[in-house]
Amino acid sequence: MNFDTLGLSAPICQAVAAAGYTSPTAVQERVIPEALEGRDLMVSSQTGSGKTAAFMLPALQLLTEPHPVHGRGPRVLVLVPTRELSMQVTKAAETYGRNMGRVKTVSIVGGMPYPAQNKLLQAGVDILVATPGRLLDQMQSGRIDLARLQMLVLDEADRMLDMGFKEDLEAIVARMPAARQTLLFSATLDGNIARLAGALLRNPARIEIDAQRAKHENISQRMHYADDMGHKNRLLDHVLRETDMNQAIVFTATKRSADELALDLHSKGFAVAALHGDMNQGARTRTIQALHRGRLRVLVATDVAARGLDVQGISHVINYDLPRQAEDYVHRIGRTGRAGRNGTAISLVNAREHAQVKTIERFTSQAIPVAVIEGLEPKVRAFSRPSGPPPRRPPGKSRGNSSGRSFRSGR
Repeated sequence: MNFDTLGLSAPICQAVAAAGYTSPTAVQERVIPEALEGRDLMVSSQTGSGKTAAFMLPALQLLTEPHPVHGRGPRVLVLVPTRELSMQVTKAAETYGRNMGRVKTVSIVGGMPYPAQNKLLQAGVDILVATPGRLLDQMQSGRIDLARLQMLVLDEADRMLDMGFKEDLEAIVARMPAARQTLLFSATLDGNIARLAGALLRNPARIEIDAQRAKHENISQRMHYADDMGHKNRLLDHVLRETDMNQAIVFTATKRSADELALDLHSKGFAVAALHGDMNQGARTRTIQALHRGRLRVLVATDVAARGLDVQGISHVINYDLPRQAEDYVHRIGRTGRAGRNGTAISLVNAREHAQVKTIERFTSQAIPVAVIEGLEPKVRAFSRPSGPPPRRPPGKSRGNSSGRSFRSGR
């Protein structure tokens, strides 16, 4: 199957081909025809599966027909949890819509100055990509009218609920036309997401492509035990100097750790920068652009970069600190092995993090192999591990983190 068999217009197919895509991914094959039929959709798909094009191509197809009512308000609204994901979605809209003439795409996110956003909105918009908080601010100021809205996309809806946007989402949707199409994308379709979908969608089709705990067969995973911070830093230095390392994201638990580690790596000669939520939007944008252009070899980041950052050159993901929640491990390692490439995911683990490792392995149904670097062997004896994959929990049991809280409790 190729894109021109899915019902998309020739200009869109030509733009997709020019971007280097020859055939649709599994999620695109399933979603695009259903979306073109006008159906509401609930979609769960693995990170890196091509879901952005799965909703953006039908959105652009919608814009090939004129709206019956003239106005400056958006016809398509894409709500996203983070600024980084907003940048990715906006770029996709511009790439796939390049042959369609005048399609105005605007991104409205927190951290950007209001005057610049106000000017963009005043000029009119076809596709609006926004984070919920800033969008609601602009709506309450009377700068955004959703009366012409025809399609709403909730991208990474589970993440938006995790970040406390539930009330903002409800306030935004309350101002939309009831006769709209809604596409919801989430890592899971159960629990709070199912309740949200029940309130927002009309008789939706449910599409599940790859389970969130998919095996990431193209990503080689391993972990190294570290006795202390000095040992961990020596392990990290060794990994970053491996010949097969092209670009790496190193994940830390805190913003301060990201800054400190980036400074340390810079002093050792690495082309490195930090990325976290305390940086202003301009600095974050410049850092991501430098990574895309290959000017950075190492990005030290908090989980702000775990979702929405799509850089093809990322060959390695390194967990300097393990994530607090097991599902974030999946999103972190999904930053490598993009678009069918192979990738490597490495975790630097203290012996006291036994429970976190076990939680991740239960969540992914995979044992993470332990590796040793000659000359950097750990002095502390690693905890014993049974052979074979970790046991799955019985159906219906929640997968808790080390504190006993359900991973889906906030979704």
